[in-house]
Amino acid sequence: MANPRLRGWRKWAKKDWAIAAVGFTIILFALTLLFDSRNPTSSSSSSTFNLPSNHLIPLTLLHRAKATGAFCLDGSLPGYHFQKGFGSGSNNWLLHIESSDFYNWNIVKMRYCDGASLAGHPESEFKNGTKLFFRGQLIWEAIMSELLSLGLSKAKQALLTGCSAGGLATLIHCDDFRAHLPKDATVKCLADAGFFLDEPDILGNRTMSNFYHDVVQLQGVAKSLHKKCITEMEPSKCIFPQQIIKNIRTSLFIVNPAYDFWQIQHVLVPAGSDPDGYWRRCRLSIQKCDSTQIENLQGFRSSLLKALSKLQHDKEGGMFINSCFVHCQTWMAETWHSSNSPRINNKTIAESVGDWYFNRKVTKEIDCPYPCNPTCYHMDFTQPS
Repeated sequence: MANPRLRGWRKWAKKDWAIAAVGFTIILFALTLLFDSRNPTSSSSSSTFNLPSNHLIPLTLLHRAKATGAFCLDGSLPGYHFQKGFGSGSNNWLLHIESSDFYNWNIVKMRYCDGASLAGHPESEFKNGTKLFFRGQLIWEAIMSELLSLGLSKAKQALLTGCSAGGLATLIHCDDFRAHLPKDATVKCLADAGFFLDEPDILGNRTMSNFYHDVVQLQGVAKSLHKKCITEMEPSKCIFPQQIIKNIRTSLFIVNPAYDFWQIQHVLVPAGSDPDGYWRRCRLSIQKCDSTQIENLQGFRSSLLKALSKLQHDKEGGMFINSCFVHCQTWMAETWHSSNSPRINNKTIAESVGDWYFNRKVTKEIDCPYPCNPTCYHMDFTQPS
């Protein structure tokens, strides 16, 4: 169903997501590491973010980043938002999801500003007069240093999470996050809509693979990827989540729609691969797809499940793979946890994540194929805003 409460997001998405088709670096730069939990139509450059209590948390610029050269893509300072925890949550840390299980934790939102999922390196910066900074890895290290000094070093429980490009960053830095915290702390990671597939588009072109190759070369990302992987295959392959999860040792949860509209629009059916417009309406609304197109989408779903096969057999891992035409789902109450949230086996994403994090039960929820789930929110970009 198309949700009228998401029309504002639909309006935003038509304008901003289209920018992503220009190139992978721009794709990543257009996204925040951890999306705002407030109204998604608001600007991502705002200096505050809204928590469930409706308090606005100011942006803290990381001034000490100057000393290590940890600058954003445009040379500005990186920053984060921080709400101090209280009571039983004072030694627990969340980076960053809105939820009931984590309501009193220390909550941090890291601003994403480097263009390569916090994995770029300055050695790859252009030396021909351009003013772009590839300092993502330095930003990650600088923010971690700051947070450790604020009490993260004493964490009893911690959860690193991100959405889309932030989900990819979560996967890249998950084990490093674990390594910084006390050995007796419960530390886990959650990636939302960041499981980008290494799949050909409808014409057989490796569109996404080419994007990854370009950004890895441009920003020297290989230095932030797992060493075992980059010795076994071309480094740009190692930034794909399917390869990353083979080497992650920290407990991991994947939230991903089987029919991720962003991946359908940019991986499976990028605009350049549909010159005659046969896919025009389908790529904007799954409800407008014909039977042949649905068959293609089911194949894309099968590829996702195959890529997740290792996690399916990991006793500590968790997943929530629903059959919705949507992208990020952990940053809005409507999809995260509400009376109308998407469910699998009558469980919301929040309930599934809570069961996994607190070891209440094994949580590996995989939905039946579209159109079987009536609780789904299906984005419809063909409707007027």
